[in-house]
Amino acid sequence: MAIIDIKVPDIGDFAEVAIIEVLVKPGDTIKAEQSLITVESDKASMEIPSSHAGVVKELKVKLGDKIAEGSVVLTLEVQGAGAAAPAPAASPAPAVSEQKPAVAQVNNVPAAINPVASSFAGTADLDCDVLVLGGGPGGYSAAFRAADLGLKVVIVERYATLGGVCLNVGCIPSKALLHVAAVMDEVSHMADLGVDFGAPAVNIDKLRGHKEKVIGKLTGGLAAMAKMRKVTTVRGYGAFVGANHLEVEETTGTAQEKTGSKKVIAFKKAIIAAGSQAVRLPFMPDDPRVVDSTGALALKEVPKRMLILGGGIIGLEMGTVYSTLGARLDVVEMMDGLMQGADRDLVKIWQKMNAKRFDNIMLKTKTVGAKATPEGIEVTFAPAEEGGTAPAPQVYDLVLQAVGRTPNGKKIAAEKAGVAVTDRGFINVDIQMRTNVPHIFAIGDIVGQPMLAHKAVHEAHVAAEVIAGELQGNKELAAAAFNARVIPSVAYTDPEVAWVGLTEDQAKAQGIKVKKGLFPWTASGRAIANGRDEGVTKLLFDDSPEAHGHGKILGGGMVGTHAGDMIGEIALAIEMGADAVDIGKTIHPHPTLGESIGMAAEIAHGSCTDVPPQKK
Repeated sequence: MAIIDIKVPDIGDFAEVAIIEVLVKPGDTIKAEQSLITVESDKASMEIPSSHAGVVKELKVKLGDKIAEGSVVLTLEVQGAGAAAPAPAASPAPAVSEQKPAVAQVNNVPAAINPVASSFAGTADLDCDVLVLGGGPGGYSAAFRAADLGLKVVIVERYATLGGVCLNVGCIPSKALLHVAAVMDEVSHMADLGVDFGAPAVNIDKLRGHKEKVIGKLTGGLAAMAKMRKVTTVRGYGAFVGANHLEVEETTGTAQEKTGSKKVIAFKKAIIAAGSQAVRLPFMPDDPRVVDSTGALALKEVPKRMLILGGGIIGLEMGTVYSTLGARLDVVEMMDGLMQGADRDLVKIWQKMNAKRFDNIMLKTKTVGAKATPEGIEVTFAPAEEGGTAPAPQVYDLVLQAVGRTPNGKKIAAEKAGVAVTDRGFINVDIQMRTNVPHIFAIGDIVGQPMLAHKAVHEAHVAAEVIAGELQGNKELAAAAFNARVIPSVAYTDPEVAWVGLTEDQAKAQGIKVKKGLFPWTASGRAIANGRDEGVTKLLFDDSPEAHGHGKILGGGMVGTHAGDMIGEIALAIEMGADAVDIGKTIHPHPTLGESIGMAAEIAHGSCTDVPPQKK
């Protein structure tokens, strides 16, 4: 027997990361590559696995600790002298805060030992060039792109309509409700400008109907486009039965009721786009007053008092809707601030504008228990750090669980196709979105952070093009790769918060010298005219000695109305390698909110005439 230290392996460019979950305890027997802790950076969440098998002797870290490469996680009692094996790399894990910007990279995370594919001896009901498992933004984009490139495509989706979580119970319906909330909030301020609309009267049934109409318009459009492209849709739960066969348990109705019949689909290539599901805390009671984002979007009624578990984007967006409709909000978050990932100066502006919505913002606090009572859901809290304090138990009319999403990798019998899946349900891919099985690809939430629809769509196009290139002998298509420099994130709250690339907090943590251009919207004619001048636009440029004063843009963020509509320009500037002069001398229309991007660049350059002169 030998005692060894298990240390944090290479975690990329992060100076230090915070521990958000401890997965083992002293006395546990663990396997090599088993996950020990989950850490969260500003870019993504990761698991730290063990380099060895053995028995945990002592934990050297605790929840909330900041660690870096080389930090000792625990001591391990191992058999023999196998202590020289290299430490595995960190692996992606579901984030507490749903949406994180992340630089795209090869997903080379250790997974379970590659399984041996099962052999399928039965007959197939359908055959195709490409089988796409999952009909979300990634799945239908992959299917449609493959069909456009001349391939025979079958898409498997368990729900009645294409679009996945995003279109049916996620991004789209939440934006429909957020738009209504934004108009209601704006109208409430109009009396100060001389126009009084009176108190709003909310018809919850009509509002719900508007949301459903929005969903129907989009999902109906997808169904029509699938038909135009001759994409075959098979409805049901898909599970692999071999390396080239998938069995579908067919479903019917408005939900996912199984019909009892099955279909087998034979495929040359497959794209796994099976997505993720909301994390459910095990101690929460099974009660209609405890909901995830899907339940919250059902909008059955407006509670008087609502608790949001998790201070990430999804929880805060839904909180905005319910607050505007009349609910009072509490939010509980394990970390030291809301909306992790965005710079604190941007979040501070958002928080100041939204303080009136919240009765309690409980930071560095975790939820440890809950029980259903006739009066409501009684929730118990505890400090997330030793020596901290926590409020007494509270009773709520509605509790929203918004503590992240977990991938569906373990629900599709991937091992029967020989596809390796990590402990947490992720599937590792290379930059062509290829799994360990050469003819099977994976995209979207199931391949790692950030779990965002716009990332999935671009991955989908890559996978479809590579497959078409290989099947048709087109070298150009076969060479496609996912090499995005940056992926933007947006909180569609009021005001919106958007960011892309390097944040100021990350630059500080990584010791990267940047030049900042910060344009306050108090100097924006359009923002003042709109009565919404609380916002700011911030750009960060490389200010290293090697840049010689002409550094390229590295990142940017903004808080304010329509921030999400404008962040794409900053993403494009990063992709194109623009500097402050490129952006500042691009003529933006006046008066617009978008010209704040050009002015932020001018401030960084020292040539802005819309703000007081900079001190020398």
